[in-house]
This record gives sequence, structure tokens and C-alpha cells, in this order.
Amino acid sequence: MFDVISAGDIMIDFSQCGYGPNKTPAYEMNPGGAPANMLVACSLLGGKTAFIGKVGDDIFGRHVASALKKYGISDEGVVYTRDDHTMISFVSFDDEGDRSFYFVGKGVDHLLTPEEINQSVLERANIIYATYGLAKSESGRASLRFLQDYAEEHGKLFAVDPNYRPESSLHNPATVKQEFTEYIARADIVKLSEVELKLLTGLGDSPEECAKGAEIISKIGREKRAVFITLGAKGAYYHSKEESGYDPGFRVKAVDTTGCGDSFLGAILYHLACEPQTPLSKAVRIANAVGALCAMKQGAFDAMPTRAEVEAFLAEQEA
Repeated sequence: MFDVISAGDIMIDFSQCGYGPNKTPAYEMNPGGAPANMLVACSLLGGKTAFIGKVGDDIFGRHVASALKKYGISDEGVVYTRDDHTMISFVSFDDEGDRSFYFVGKGVDHLLTPEEINQSVLERANIIYATYGLAKSESGRASLRFLQDYAEEHGKLFAVDPNYRPESSLHNPATVKQEFTEYIARADIVKLSEVELKLLTGLGDSPEECAKGAEIISKIGREKRAVFITLGAKGAYYHSKEESGYDPGFRVKAVDTTGCGDSFLGAILYHLACEPQTPLSKAVRIANAVGALCAMKQGAFDAMPTRAEVEAFLAEQEA
């Protein structure tokens, strides 16, 4: 059995790591992509995980598949193709550790077809997670619908994160809003950033507006198990039928914020799948700790903390 599986984009991030002798930016190669980042965080906390997605039959595709196995993530659902290359992005950072992305081509992750999805992996899943990144092509949109249908028909929890990047979107905000609303309508668990909350509801990132926004999101389509709004360094808001609230997070020196929101969601899905008795407030506190620790290191996969590191960090913060 798998506690959490994810489907969607997986890529190579060439992350800025300093400057070369001619003062030109230097980059290091790191595996990444929101669905894969989330699984690494979940796996390191103790979850049993698997990835479904498409990569190029190239050095980059083999590297990311190897990285999945390194972190105990099943690659049964990985499909290789020579139609195009594995997704590649270049990531640069400002002084606060915030990122800007430059993507090289479209990659192949969105070319996954429903016929290529390993249903044996789906059958063994508790929670199925898919980003909207799949919807960049007709075959990817068909795969997203297939995953949504499967979750509904087989009683699986379906989790979503739009993972919206305005700078790389090909559509105007009104079109994106409509598409995201349809995507969220069929979800049980929703994770949004403050940017996505603003796009979908017009509301800001204060705790009061997050509360209003989460209530709106929870009523889109099917009844939501839980809604989470990540606010970067300002923590996160959470909403469910049982409890709602705001957690301020932790003040840390951010080096690289790549994967922080993904690591937060990985911790949340771990608790929903593996420790459902944990109060949501505690799960969010732990998830914020995971995100904070991730921000303190370079990269995505390699920046994710172990369970022991999270426990030590929380003990230090709460001493």
C-alpha cells in the first residue's frame, strides 16, 4: 500500500549556487518538481509513496528516477519517452531566497496519457495528488481527468495544488481562475499560496481574509476535507469542519525557498494519511517546521528534513 502518490511534473532544476571566475552565475543540478518534492518530504517523515509521471529517456530522466529511489519513493509509475527531453529549469534567487524560474522548452511531463498511468499504483493509494501542471496539453488534461475520476470512483482522497507561476503562465488571469476553479471543485484537500488565494477570491493574506478565502474555497464543488493557505515566511492558515486557525510559522534565514510549499504539503498529507488522529493545528505546526528547515538549505530534494531533524527543530523552538 502507498500512503500518498503524486502525478505530474518532475524536472531538473539548475539552481544558482554562486558565481564563476568571470562573475557569471554558476548553477548546480538538482531534481525537482512540485509532485516529486512533496513526496520526498512525505517519505522522509515515514510515508510510503510513489510517483506517476513521464520523463525523457535521457540522462536527466534517469537522474530524477534514481533520485526518487534514493528517498524511498517507488518509480513504478515512471514512463520514459524519446518524444522530447525531461523538463529543465534554471532557478535564480534574490537576497531573501525567493526564486525566479526560466524553463527550457515544455518537457514531457504533460504528455502523460491515461493509458500510461499505472493503475496498480492507484489501486494501492490512500491519497492521490496531482498538480495542474499536467494540464499543459490535451493528453495531460485527459490524464488529470482520469485521476480525478479514479479517485471519485474508488473512494480515494484527491489533493491538489495549482502551483501557479504568473511569470510562466500562457493564459490571462481570468482564464486561469476559471481553470483552477474547475480543478479545485473535484478535490478533497486543497493547498493554495497567497498568490493563488488572491487570484481565486480577490482576498489578501491577513488571517482574517485567509479565513474568508478558505471558507469560499471549501464550498467550491465537493465538500472539502481541508483547505490550507501557505503564506511564505508568515506561516499558514488552515480550515476544516473540525477546526480552523492560523499558525505563524518560524523565523529562519532563508537560503532557497524552492520546494518549501511542497514540503509543507508533504507533511500535511503524511499526517492525513498516516496519523489522521493528529489535530490539524499540530499537523500544520509540524508542516511549517518542515518548510522552514527546507528554506535553510540549497535545492529541493536534498533540502528536505528528516523526521529526527524536524523533531529536534521543534524542540529547540519551543524550549
